Amino acid sequence: MIVFNKIKSELEKKRNLERARINSRFFKTSKGEYGEGDIFLGLTVPEIRIIARKYANITFEDIEKLIYSKFHEYRLVALLILVEKFKKTGGKKVVDFYLSHSKQVNNWDLVDLSAYKILGAYLFDKDKSILYKFARSKNLWQRRIAIISTFYFINNDRFMETLKISEILLSDEHELIHKAVGWMLREIGKKDPKIEEEFLRKHYKNMPRTMLRYAIEKFSEEKRRYYLKK
Repeated sequence: MIVFNKIKSELEKKRNLERARINSRFFKTSKGEYGEGDIFLGLTVPEIRIIARKYANITFEDIEKLIYSKFHEYRLVALLILVEKFKKTGGKKVVDFYLSHSKQVNNWDLVDLSAYKILGAYLFDKDKSILYKFARSKNLWQRRIAIISTFYFINNDRFMETLKISEILLSDEHELIHKAVGWMLREIGKKDPKIEEEFLRKHYKNMPRTMLRYAIEKFSEEKRRYYLKK
């Protein structure tokens, strides 16, 4: 509890009301939006990283208190601490904690800053069935975790899981999933353009427009026009 209070104090000292208002709009916290009810203190990610590294050795009990906070930055510092712990140990305990609290990873930045660095890194040479389970989840954030986790695989020149999970998510109705899938396909394209285009030629006519636009963002103007014709 003492360490938790120290982290709380450091977060509160850096509270920035103007940035908090901006973040509340940016992360769609109004009624009916994907981040409904999320509350911001207004810290920057670099500020939160410094705190996370400082307290990387705290207990899972303290991390749990942070991750169940109503404040966005508390949850983010909890996740960045988990990232630090995983870097040091690569341990299953970190991954199990992450999975059991995955519904608290409940905004897109929280997913994007943690999923591939913890779950993706851990699953690279292991059974990946949890990713397919998450890809079919009714929970938006678990679906985003599924696709973003494969970023680690892409960075290590493995594309199969990203392509398979992208196929599962082609009919997803949420724009945050469209953006995430398009982003991961674009990342594949940076590594192997032929593989990305094979996928696009098969699916581009049925892909959500946002997903397609993200996927072809780095293409030539001529090639973008070709795919956008549908």
